[in-house]
Amino acid sequence: MTRKIKVVLAEDHALMRDGVRLVLDEADGVEVVGEARTGPDVLPVVTRTNPDVVLLDLRMPGMDGLAVLDQLRERLPDINVVIFSALDSREQIEAALKRGADGYIVKTINPADLPSAIRQAVERSVYHPFTILANGDSAAKQAGLSEKEVAVLRELAHGRSNKEIARALYVSEQTVKFHLRNVYRKLGIATRTEALRYAYENGLIEAPV
Repeated sequence: MTRKIKVVLAEDHALMRDGVRLVLDEADGVEVVGEARTGPDVLPVVTRTNPDVVLLDLRMPGMDGLAVLDQLRERLPDINVVIFSALDSREQIEAALKRGADGYIVKTINPADLPSAIRQAVERSVYHPFTILANGDSAAKQAGLSEKEVAVLRELAHGRSNKEIARALYVSEQTVKFHLRNVYRKLGIATRTEALRYAYENGLIEAPV
């Protein structure tokens, strides 16, 4: 049985906090073990609960999220910190990642995808999950690709099979096939090779070094 990932939720808005907790509590393999409502509350809650990951809003009263991130990196360098914010500018995302965030999830994410995004950040199975569409890159938006479809393309770039992609993204093989069919349809292509060529040429994923 897979061990549950323990999450501390750092969010000052009660409605958002309650909604996220409900989504995570209903998900398999994820458990909310603590909540922080202000920036200064985060470190004491994390120290007391010893979570696997902190889901951290950037706009926190008393201490903003980046300052909290700095504090966590200094005091608890091994803790996973995933930014969870409504801010989706390239500059904001890059600033958080450079300061040591393990991932950046925009609050417009489909709630059903949130547990798997957190797990991917903790297990490093997807590099900086769900930032690729949040930074305003026009190629993905113009193609009409969803976050999950881009994630499948990224896994495809590593030469992974449908089964391996499903395992990495915590979805079924049928879901992977569904996303691939959508990618083919939206891009007007028919093969994996064509999908990868389009992704590389349009900057959706980086070509392997």
